[in-house]
Amino acid sequence: MGVGHGGSCGIGSFYDPCKCIQIQVQRMGYDIERFVGYVNEGLLCCICRDVLENPLQAPCEHAFCTSCIHGWLVQNHNCPEDRQALDVSMLRPLFRYMRNDLHRLQIRCKNRQHGCETICSLEAIDRHERECEYSQVPCLNAGCTVQVERRNLESHLAVCEYRSRECPNGCGYAILSADDAQHNCIAELRTELELLRSEMICKIEEVRHEMESRLDSQRRHMVQKESLLQNEIEELKVSINLFIVIIL
Repeated sequence: MGVGHGGSCGIGSFYDPCKCIQIQVQRMGYDIERFVGYVNEGLLCCICRDVLENPLQAPCEHAFCTSCIHGWLVQNHNCPEDRQALDVSMLRPLFRYMRNDLHRLQIRCKNRQHGCETICSLEAIDRHERECEYSQVPCLNAGCTVQVERRNLESHLAVCEYRSRECPNGCGYAILSADDAQHNCIAELRTELELLRSEMICKIEEVRHEMESRLDSQRRHMVQKESLLQNEIEELKVSINLFIVIIL
């Protein structure tokens, strides 16, 4: 009936008798078939008819999944249940007692079809599914697009063709298992030496430019200092000559 939880939102149709057209709304509720035991009608989304996910409530007390009601209000300005005026600014969080009832519902893990038998409260399901050993996770090796169940990740990493290891011949390079046959220690070391040589030349040029800049600055400073000293000498000569004239 509904869609699965956790990013598997679907697109469902909702018939609006007032407009006599089918309106497409995004569905996000928890599939009611995942729940163990009775689920109160008041905890179902009025649009997708699945169990409320990230619920919001209208002033008329009808409740909806956030994505369902936002999708509805893109083209409508009323409650889909009783047609009372409604816009996004009027939506509020679910009443606390309803939120508590919702959180206490018992739900099966979304990975049940892969073997997970966990049943826990709706409040705890997100935390469980983030850590579930049956969840699909991507390989950690760069370039590998394989996804495996979390419980099988270590086994996959041990044989992944994109896994890397240090070259056994002593060059120190990390090489991919798939590149073992093509790896050439001498060629790799030559490439690194060329890279180091280029970096060294650039560094030497930087130091040379910096030293030349400092020397130019020192030269300008010395020229200014010499000019000031020359002026002081000339002033002293004038003062001495004036003093001699006065004495004589």
